[in-house]
Amino acid sequence: MHTAQHIPGIIRAFEPTINKYGYLAVAGLLLLEDFGFPSPGETVLIASAFFAGLGQLNVFLVALVGFLGAVVGDNIGFAIGNYGGHPLVEKFGKYIFLTPDRINKAERFFNKHGGIVVAGARFVEGLRQANGIIAGLSEMKWVEFLTFNVIGAAIWVSLWTTIGYFGGSHINTFLKYQLYFTLIVILLLVVYVIWRITRRKKVNKLKFKK
Repeated sequence: MHTAQHIPGIIRAFEPTINKYGYLAVAGLLLLEDFGFPSPGETVLIASAFFAGLGQLNVFLVALVGFLGAVVGDNIGFAIGNYGGHPLVEKFGKYIFLTPDRINKAERFFNKHGGIVVAGARFVEGLRQANGIIAGLSEMKWVEFLTFNVIGAAIWVSLWTTIGYFGGSHINTFLKYQLYFTLIVILLLVVYVIWRITRRKKVNKLKFKK
């Protein structure tokens, strides 16, 4: 449990919102963030877990509503991409920096590498907000998207809830090194993609020899 006098500044800034809206703030802001709307969902999740450490909220409920908000938000994004198509996304995507060129590149990437990208995108700022929309545009099967989205959300919410709950006065340190953590995730995704490409080339060579 934390002590109130050691509330970090970035956490204290969200105290009024959490006091007023409680679990609704966690679910609502994560839901908005995960279908592309600019929202401090991740920070609110960490802050709510921190206040759970003070006894103001239940940490398990924070994790549950965070998980549900993240999954529902991404699935709204998937529906937007799948049913709205390129015209809708390109019309409004500019407000979240989704230019037609970036959409096309991301779509090709999703088509090649599928579910693992959906799970990993949860940990990368920018991809987290857009991955549902792009997966919908790429016509990924909804069951596949849902499966990997649930896996990614469960790991992501568990990680940041745990850090918020037990981090105490060291929260600022965790947030400071969040960039490094993001870079590690990106590196792992790149390694995975290179492995997939190399493996596919080897398979194609074997087929050609036959």
